[in-house]
Amino acid sequence: MRYYVTTPIYYVNGEPHLGHAYTTIAADILARFHRQKGDDVFFLTGTDEHGTKIAQAAEARGLTPREHVDEMAPKFKDLARRLDATNDFFIRTTDAEHEAFVQGFVEKLKAAGDIEKRTYGGLYCTACEGFWYERDLAPDGTCPDHGIKPTWLEEENYYFLLSRYQDRLAGFFRANPGWVRPQSRYNEALSFIEQGLEDISISRRSITWGVPVPWDPEQVIYVWVDALINYLSALEYARPGETLRDRWPGTHLLAKDILKFHAVIWPALLMSAGYEVPAGEFIHGYLLMGGEKMSKTRGNVLDPFAVMDTYGIDALRFYLFREVTFGQDGVISMEGFEQRYTNELANELGNLVSRTVSMIAKYRGGEIPRPAAPDAETLATVAAEGEAMVAGAAAHLDDVEITAALETVWDFVRRLNRLVEEEAPWKLAKDEAQAGRLDAVLHGLAAGLRVVALALHPVIPGSAAEILRRLGQPHADADLRLETAVWDALVPAAVEVAPPLFPRIERTG
Repeated sequence: MRYYVTTPIYYVNGEPHLGHAYTTIAADILARFHRQKGDDVFFLTGTDEHGTKIAQAAEARGLTPREHVDEMAPKFKDLARRLDATNDFFIRTTDAEHEAFVQGFVEKLKAAGDIEKRTYGGLYCTACEGFWYERDLAPDGTCPDHGIKPTWLEEENYYFLLSRYQDRLAGFFRANPGWVRPQSRYNEALSFIEQGLEDISISRRSITWGVPVPWDPEQVIYVWVDALINYLSALEYARPGETLRDRWPGTHLLAKDILKFHAVIWPALLMSAGYEVPAGEFIHGYLLMGGEKMSKTRGNVLDPFAVMDTYGIDALRFYLFREVTFGQDGVISMEGFEQRYTNELANELGNLVSRTVSMIAKYRGGEIPRPAAPDAETLATVAAEGEAMVAGAAAHLDDVEITAALETVWDFVRRLNRLVEEEAPWKLAKDEAQAGRLDAVLHGLAAGLRVVALALHPVIPGSAAEILRRLGQPHADADLRLETAVWDALVPAAVEVAPPLFPRIERTG
């Protein structure tokens, strides 16, 4: 199976922040999971580098737009690296190959008879580089996403005849009720279509920082049209000398503020140009701090680099998807992060790993004992629960339910902790008659931690690999496949006692 997953391309008018990290981690979790299934995965992320906001940000810094984007884009690329993201390509919309593809794409729109030149006027929000209908503004007349008042913009541009696609889009939505998820976002997009679609401007005469309209170089292609096409253009040059166009259609992950562009305008553009629509779109909510969406415009952002420097990459990856149900808005805070880190990562998972390895070292000379005779009903039940956990978590990830997958795994982590308390290996070790029982318990704990590590690999890959290493289990890519996540696949091996997997962090100040 082929699986193509994308993040939005991130706008480089400011520094990367946790909102960017959130979508990138989500896409990476899905990419890693599908690789575990044996799928042929292509994972794309990148940067959006044209448009008014870029030109304004560059001017404010005394730089040319090119100087500005060349300085900012590597910071977003580095964010993906720091997040341990396994993206196969990082696209920049200033790539010459992308710009050429964009021009070819809009030529197809023109050839289809879906482009007209006329005067365009509308309420334009510079912060989101988009037009708003008055009916969709906040009660005070501001952009609901950025809290600033749009200004009236009017100039002679090229229109895309979006209204022609209203019935076709509505029909597609009704025939594919799961195409946009969650359901609330599907309903929102369909409602937008049913209210009536107006033709949209796809070019700008007032700015020069963009891809020139091929038949009228005095205008540039609207930044959102330019940006959306990256999902196709990357497939043409991500691997030199090879086309990946057979990977299309892909699955898009994005935040709800760009729903209209992706779920309404983008499929209409694809229909006009003769392409399939995306395989699906999953719309996540906002990370909220102080009751508001994190936003560079609002200034309430959390530095992901600082969090990773102190707590590690995996702790950040875990927290964001454990704390906030993926697809919904959710409040995040350093206090909440520290609580999850201490209670769940350090105490429940990290301590379970340390206790298991230490008891194997102490009571069995550091060698995982071979399974005892199957005379322990409790341990047989735990084994069945472990394999059911793997299947349940996988089913949730197939449905892009990352938070539910983590909850499924964590239920089993707590089950293993209860097993330690119920069986009390330190008591069994004092009774020679209980040697077989002790072997079964220690083997069961190691087998349980192994399947936990495999189930957690998409979310906390470094920590999952370290759990396997401490248990003496193979952890190359082939060893991470879901098909190996069965109880009996535990290899009797030497364990390694090591410092805490998630060390306690003392706050300063």
